[in-house]
Amino acid sequence: MNIRQTCFSDLSRYRSELMGLAMIFVMLFHVWLPKSNPMYGLVRCGNVGVDMFLFLSGIGLWYSWTGNRSVVRFFRKRYIRIYPAWLIMACLFYIPNYINTDGGGYSPNLFHLVANIAVNWSFWRIDDLTFWFIPSIMMMYTFTPAYMEAIRRAPSWRWLPVAFMVLAVMVCYYPPVHGAVGHVEIFFSRIPIFLLGINCGELVRTGQKAERSSLWLIVLIFIMSLAMCVEFEESWRGRFPLFLERMVYIPLAVTAMLLLVRVLRHTPSWFNRAMAFVGGVSLEIYLIHAQFVLKYVREWNLGYCLTAVTMIAVSVPLAWLLHKAVGLLATRLEHTGNDKNVKKIV
Repeated sequence: MNIRQTCFSDLSRYRSELMGLAMIFVMLFHVWLPKSNPMYGLVRCGNVGVDMFLFLSGIGLWYSWTGNRSVVRFFRKRYIRIYPAWLIMACLFYIPNYINTDGGGYSPNLFHLVANIAVNWSFWRIDDLTFWFIPSIMMMYTFTPAYMEAIRRAPSWRWLPVAFMVLAVMVCYYPPVHGAVGHVEIFFSRIPIFLLGINCGELVRTGQKAERSSLWLIVLIFIMSLAMCVEFEESWRGRFPLFLERMVYIPLAVTAMLLLVRVLRHTPSWFNRAMAFVGGVSLEIYLIHAQFVLKYVREWNLGYCLTAVTMIAVSVPLAWLLHKAVGLLATRLEHTGNDKNVKKIV
């Protein structure tokens, strides 16, 4: 049997499609499903979409860094992508919450309201999970250039994800660390997969291939990881620290993507384009779908499938509109900055 080799560059070739699938998995995860449903455990594993996104983000950051090692350019590019959309949606969520709860919600006073809009302060303060991914990814970005430069100069630093796996355990069980940051365990347990994505960036960039026989190892690890995560969700939910399942998400996410790129080679072009489109507005979908769409669709009691389809059908166009609006604003600001620089030179 002729089995094509696993080519790591496919993770870049199908990056947008994989991000789209990851976002779909996360949206399906957020729709409530009764535990009695046979698909409950599998649907709950959709949370692995976050890990897929972080891994792919790490790969993309390595690409960007090897092309231009400018820290200023790095942060400018990252935050222009995230921050404008975040500010708009944060204002739409936290300001009404502040007014309607009279300071009794996520923002007890005006200072906390401004801090929530600026950096989602309530996540770091009280583990507000409403938009937890945004402050988490922005914090990861802050140390990314230092890590990438470290592994470029001394490859042994690629073992740092292991240290963060140990830190994830300490966050849950070591009293001094748990007392300080235990409430944001969800952030610390996601750092290893992000760093592993950066580590794999060079494999992807240079198009390295694995041996044909490695496919069976990938399949084995995928089955083992998926089986364990389903078991966690169906039988052990609430009886174990969540970081434990998130550690299993790491091999599940990586092997799932390596298998998915094989599938995407053969899927119809319309499907790939659709997933790439979703992947292109995944940030905006994340900001919109749960608090501004699903929250209201859920009240119609449509059942799982109709609720999920309706949420996706409404969220994607809204996300595209937000993406376009922010893109126009960012372009205008960039042109304004360039015009000022030209005037200074003249």
